[in-house]
Amino acid sequence: MSLLVAAASVSRGADSGRHRRGRLVLGAMLVTLSATGCGGVHVQARGEPIGGNPIRAEAVAGDTTPVDRLPGWHRDELDGLGDALRRQCALRKPPAPWPALCEELAPIAANAGKLRHWIETRFVARPLTGVDGRQTGLITGYHEPLLTGSRRRESPSQVPLYRRPADLAASGDARHRVVDGRRLPYPTRAEIEGSRLLAGSELVWLDDPVEAFFLQVQGSGRVRLRDGSTLRVGFADHNGHRYRAIGAVLVERGEIPRSEVDAPRIKAWLRAHPERAREVMHSNPRYIFFRELPDSADADAGPPGSLGVPLTPMRSVATDPAFVPPGALLYLETRYPDDRRMLARAVLSQDRGAAIVGGVRADIFFGAGAEAERLAGLMQEPGRIWLLVPRINGPSTRPASG
Repeated sequence: MSLLVAAASVSRGADSGRHRRGRLVLGAMLVTLSATGCGGVHVQARGEPIGGNPIRAEAVAGDTTPVDRLPGWHRDELDGLGDALRRQCALRKPPAPWPALCEELAPIAANAGKLRHWIETRFVARPLTGVDGRQTGLITGYHEPLLTGSRRRESPSQVPLYRRPADLAASGDARHRVVDGRRLPYPTRAEIEGSRLLAGSELVWLDDPVEAFFLQVQGSGRVRLRDGSTLRVGFADHNGHRYRAIGAVLVERGEIPRSEVDAPRIKAWLRAHPERAREVMHSNPRYIFFRELPDSADADAGPPGSLGVPLTPMRSVATDPAFVPPGALLYLETRYPDDRRMLARAVLSQDRGAAIVGGVRADIFFGAGAEAERLAGLMQEPGRIWLLVPRINGPSTRPASG
């Protein structure tokens, strides 16, 4: 996964249904500004809550743009977007302003033509920007991996996934445990893996230590067990330590040129240097605990993201909730990492993670399977993101054909 690579200079821990991510620490104030859309159409204020969180003023820039003028908009066939919206609307309490929007959406979500018309007439686009004023940021990818393992340990080379420990206490993003009446930081990855501290809390034993480490970065996955059944696992909690990208560690040590770092290259290095791999992986002190996920009746749905919504391949993204409201409808423009074709599509902010930080920052869920793994591992491309903001006093719909 490319976030193992990308500029992991500064980390912070805002975790989710997955784990991942942490860069830029941003200290600007949360403020509320009034805004007027192009042509006098009123839209949600820049700092006004959309989905429960205020938008940082530095995260939006410039005037609004009609959705149908966004680059590549008419190339996006909107496949899967209706499913992603339907899953989000199925939440018991969809984030604001979706309860009202979901009522409008219900009769048209399955019709791509009507859905396109609804988005074009119901929303306007406002570009996101970073604190440096730039409207271009980093777009990465993640996927749902498939590993092999067993419920009980069968080999000394197997490594465990642990359930959330009973002594793990949380205070915001901080984690600790109480020992002899003293509050202590929870042990690091190296301390957990170098001891029997969590013996008895094993959820499953995985055959490949390298893939087990990458699963912690992804935050969810499937494990093929010996009897042929599949166990789905997902994020339960973390140990409170900051995420550190091991790709950056290998670059700093001169092991891999910065221009050549991606997930396949990192995995290859770890496998080629087994005597050093453990120490490199321990340089990331953050440790993820897992839980068993129930089987979903929705065969095409991915694992749940931080919003509690099953992720939809190529329509769900992870973003920074300090800048992008959970559940927000977005439009991103980037390119595929292999052939540099344009990748422009409407997406939903349905996940978050410790290494996804900043306004112009997104991690695309590519889905499951070998091709999803390949693309997600390579994905580290520049891109732009627009927040699609509901019109407030403008028309909600116009007659649509199709």
